[in-house]
Amino acid sequence: MAGDGAGERLNAVLDRAGIESVDCETAAKFETYLSLIFRWNSRLNLTSVRTEGGIISKHLAESVACARAIPQNVATLLDFGSGAGLPGIPIALCRPEIAVTLAEAQSKKAAFLQEAVRVLGTSARVFVGRAEELPATFDCVVLRAVDKMPEAVAAAAKLITPHGWLALMTTRTELPKLQEAAGAQITWDAPTRLPFGDDRILALGRRVNGPA
Repeated sequence: MAGDGAGERLNAVLDRAGIESVDCETAAKFETYLSLIFRWNSRLNLTSVRTEGGIISKHLAESVACARAIPQNVATLLDFGSGAGLPGIPIALCRPEIAVTLAEAQSKKAAFLQEAVRVLGTSARVFVGRAEELPATFDCVVLRAVDKMPEAVAAAAKLITPHGWLALMTTRTELPKLQEAAGAQITWDAPTRLPFGDDRILALGRRVNGPA
């Protein structure tokens, strides 16, 4: 179970990874979020990682790293296939100026997201359904650990505004396949390494040729 001081332990992990830490208020919200994950995980299997330290290093620190890397001009963001809210909820906590949408097709996981948004008091909204069905486009679409990732990336590329961003949390091994799925309209920055993963990276691509 998540214990008192989990927010401080998250900041210690971020410091070791060279990532900007979160303020005290945000750290307390991460502690609450971690407690919610533990409370719901036994029923929904939100994550296969069962220890506090594992969730902090594998999930939360990686998501904070993504939040810090999202370009400053992003005003709207879609977490495509949000699951446990990773990385969408950490992005909403770290970057409150971004209007975050959490898309989740599984109703029970969507119920968890709605409860997390309510308890944490974020402005993120939950879309219950397949992200492809959203009647909107976004300045940034982020994907992490989504089923059938290449197909999801192809769909996500169609939800980006002109000159918007696609953010992929993946591995160096998988990246070429996902870049191909995104299509020629996306140009890619050099990927950056994510903390505590041997092969884990964040790849940011920008739409340059208008709609897909």
